[in-house]
Amino acid sequence: MASTNHSTCNRTSSSIGLKTGFCSETGIYHSLRPQVPLPSLTLPTSVTDFAFSLLHSSTIPPPSTAAVLDATTHQSISFPELIFRTKTLSFSLIHHLGLKKGDTAFVLSPNSLQIPILYFSLFSIGVVVSPSNPLSKSFEISHQLQVSKPVIAFVTSDNAHKITSLKTIIIDSMEFESLMTTQRSHPRIDEREVKVYPSDPAAILYSSGTTGMVKGVLLTHQNFISSIVSAHAPMVARNTPVVSLCTVPYFHVYGFLYLVRSVSIGVTVVTMKRFELRTMLRAIEELRVTHVAVAPPLVVAMIKDGVVGERYDLSSLEVISCGGAPLRKSVITQFKKQFPKVQLAQAYGLTESTARVFSSLGPQESQVMGAIGKLAANCEAKIVDPDTGSSLSPGSPGELWLRGASIMKGYVGDEEATAAVLDSEGWLKTGDLCYIDNEGFLFFVDRIKELIKYKAYQVAPAELENLLLSHPDIVEAAIIPYPDEEAGEVPMAFVVRQSGRFIEESHVMDFVSKQVASYKRIRRVCFIDSLPKNAQGKVLRKELIKLAVSSAISKL
Repeated sequence: MASTNHSTCNRTSSSIGLKTGFCSETGIYHSLRPQVPLPSLTLPTSVTDFAFSLLHSSTIPPPSTAAVLDATTHQSISFPELIFRTKTLSFSLIHHLGLKKGDTAFVLSPNSLQIPILYFSLFSIGVVVSPSNPLSKSFEISHQLQVSKPVIAFVTSDNAHKITSLKTIIIDSMEFESLMTTQRSHPRIDEREVKVYPSDPAAILYSSGTTGMVKGVLLTHQNFISSIVSAHAPMVARNTPVVSLCTVPYFHVYGFLYLVRSVSIGVTVVTMKRFELRTMLRAIEELRVTHVAVAPPLVVAMIKDGVVGERYDLSSLEVISCGGAPLRKSVITQFKKQFPKVQLAQAYGLTESTARVFSSLGPQESQVMGAIGKLAANCEAKIVDPDTGSSLSPGSPGELWLRGASIMKGYVGDEEATAAVLDSEGWLKTGDLCYIDNEGFLFFVDRIKELIKYKAYQVAPAELENLLLSHPDIVEAAIIPYPDEEAGEVPMAFVVRQSGRFIEESHVMDFVSKQVASYKRIRRVCFIDSLPKNAQGKVLRKELIKLAVSSAISKL
């Protein structure tokens, strides 16, 4: 555990760096964003209460503004209609489906206009929302059901067969439409005695955490409210409305929070059922989209298609927010060259931190090459030496620790896994090797557990990958540890060649060896057609490691 200093630094203390937020007395980085008060934990306030109170207190949006808008059909639901449907569905969930506070509802659906209504309705009555990837296999869903123990499932008709052990409600059915729209002669939903407090559980999202099988991350209403607040505070007045396109699935913490936050602050959310580049570009053009939330593969797809800006009118586009994995510097450079008027704003967050805790706000911050942004309001951070446990000052890489109102309550039913990442003082150990520079920007180095231990040295795969990607004959590359009797582990490269190009193993090794210290040299190379990745664009190194040690690779 890191050394702790129980003295505190307030934001005006002389020991806090004016640009970094770093307190030299405690070793803690403090957010320099405007601090925003959170609701009292002793007063009933659900995510829905808080979100709709923000809407009611705001002069925007006009009643006719679409809260959610379908990218393909252009069907929309206005803000007043969304509130009406949420309250009506909340009533139906209690009086017709028998749901009660503390129950869990499993959700298996792609992005749709109904999802925000369902989420806000479940929040309002204290039912825990637990969404899953509709592409999940039956055995994966079975494990998730064991973790979250839901009493009901909300599914689309084409996924209904995957849930056989629960009562199911079909989201794309007339029954569900009736539950959202048919008013009944009963007391209004806000007159009932369902009291949901900020500390109550709000959602169970699925994450692999730092190790092992998929875990259920328990997030509270306060976690979401804190994340909404951090986005609402820096908003500035505009002459034109924000229209935001979310390409990220709503079952993932990135898309989940983006949806909830956007509705809360009166921003129109354009919804895509399934991601397709042409559909996204057409939607930007036709719906005058200003902001887009993406994962890294989409940014790569945009720059690979060199005539995107010529085929589509993207003049409305102001910001692309990218999260889920860090972008390579070469990708950032190429994107800025092709789209000079568009801000490319990176962010850092985890399921365990209710999505983003570092982000780039505004054109100036977005210009800092390779940075993932600055610390969000109501958050604290540490950079901790993995070996000694001591807190590190700006410029020194170490494990990123986080603390604040957005940090999860824990992993459902897994105290051992929770204790491994959350210490007694509330610090979340991210497992990511990072540093914060002298301007307060976060830079990602690599996953600590993915560092290669070559003899007494540590080798960061990301450094070697960035070098390989600068080679004109290489499209993609991933570095993994390969077991070695003498060294313990050696760096091995999986390489995807440029189409029509040929590069040999010796060329790859020589290219890297000329630019790095001897202990960082690549010792093995395997050429592959494509790298395995998850939905957020992260390379699945575990799959590559399995492939590397298999007999198939050993014969190459």
